[in-house]
Amino acid sequence: MTFMRAYNFSAGPAMLPLEVLERAQSELTDWRSGMSVMEVSHRGKDFVACAAAAEASLREVLAVPDNYKVLFLQGGASGQFDAIPLNLTAPGDTVDFFNTGQWSKKAIAASTRQGLTTNVIADEAASRYTTVPAPGSYTPTPGATYLHYTPNETIGGVEFTDIPKTEALLVADGSSMLLSKPMDISQFGVVYGGAQKNMGIAGLVVVLVREDLLGRARPSTPEVFNWTAQAKADSMLNTPPTFSIYLLGLMLDWIKAAGGLTAMAGRNAAKAGALYAAIDGSEFYSNPVAVDARSRMNVPFILANPDLDKEFLVGAEAAGLTNLEGHRSVGGMRASLYNAMPQAGVQALIDYMTTFAAQKG
Repeated sequence: MTFMRAYNFSAGPAMLPLEVLERAQSELTDWRSGMSVMEVSHRGKDFVACAAAAEASLREVLAVPDNYKVLFLQGGASGQFDAIPLNLTAPGDTVDFFNTGQWSKKAIAASTRQGLTTNVIADEAASRYTTVPAPGSYTPTPGATYLHYTPNETIGGVEFTDIPKTEALLVADGSSMLLSKPMDISQFGVVYGGAQKNMGIAGLVVVLVREDLLGRARPSTPEVFNWTAQAKADSMLNTPPTFSIYLLGLMLDWIKAAGGLTAMAGRNAAKAGALYAAIDGSEFYSNPVAVDARSRMNVPFILANPDLDKEFLVGAEAAGLTNLEGHRSVGGMRASLYNAMPQAGVQALIDYMTTFAAQKG
């Protein structure tokens, strides 16, 4: 029987390249010295070298400046929502936020929970989070410690095309866009992101922090969330997510072999462009996001008749197109087009959408 891999359009954990999965499979039981990478000591020379190689590859691919620390941590991006204020501020300090959707709101809630004066200087709620702030449309708060924003919101499907301007530190939740295109890390104080989109599998959060920002953590900061302590321990203060770090290294090898982030950006733009063109050219489907704010990574779309949603999803699943249901907070459909989604997967979705519309429209 021929095995057919599904096209996984999940917002995360996301589809992985077959080449990466097959390499991991080939090494699963005998990675080094007759053991799996999941069995070796995280303090042994083999895994220490594995983690160092993953960091070196990440620095190379993302062009991380030398004066930034790369931390491999746990707790996901959600853990960093609290860790960021704990590492950068004192209670009562002022910070700025853009509110562009669900993940922004969670970060804002954590900031307030940590006792900060939290100013939302741009709020896209009025558009139902289908827009992002236009350059120059917001006024940063004088004396704010940092401005936090989410360059790509997975739920609403909005993406910033420009890096915001502020005199404060710039902090970015890059979970769903890191490694999808080149990024000038030097413009940020901190960039962080969960790995389960473009960087590998769940269990790992990567934090890129400028070195001069270390040493500011509040005394009450839990040690595992203390960036300074983790940097001194090479991210091995506690047992790190070893398999996730190993997979990150494989993903980076795959990205380098495919031409690096410039090539990834081109592929991702082509995939998103094809799907948006199919949606815009149809009277059966629509995309609610402002054209200048459309995400390349997460494409929401709505059927003209929402009563057909369930039937659409059942048929898509049967065709090997999985995890297309939109987030429960917005409904409709959502196709996530991370690095590992091939053009063939996007075309298969477009073909299915076209056939379904012809039959039901």
